[in-house]
Amino acid sequence: MLHIVNKSHMQASALQTCLRLAQPGSALLLIEDAVYAATQAGAASCSMTDALQQLKVYVLQPDLQARGMASRLQAGVTAIDYAGFVDLVAEHPNNQTWL
Repeated sequence: MLHIVNKSHMQASALQTCLRLAQPGSALLLIEDAVYAATQAGAASCSMTDALQQLKVYVLQPDLQARGMASRLQAGVTAIDYAGFVDLVAEHPNNQTWL
């Protein structure tokens, strides 16, 4: 299962709900303002460090760069481009977008 979150962990509870319900081995893609959770400071404040032990976590590189956070990426998070986004969707026929 691919989980896609687009809201900041400080703006909405979607990420926390996703992390609570996602099954181990699932993939999580952070886009738009959710990329803040993939930064070193954001990961510490929203349980992302724990999630990295059970989930494959990806972040959309263009969104990370647009917010000036590319140099602050949490270890273990994989940055992908738009082609990588398409590959993730193709690899995971089941996906859940958390709004």
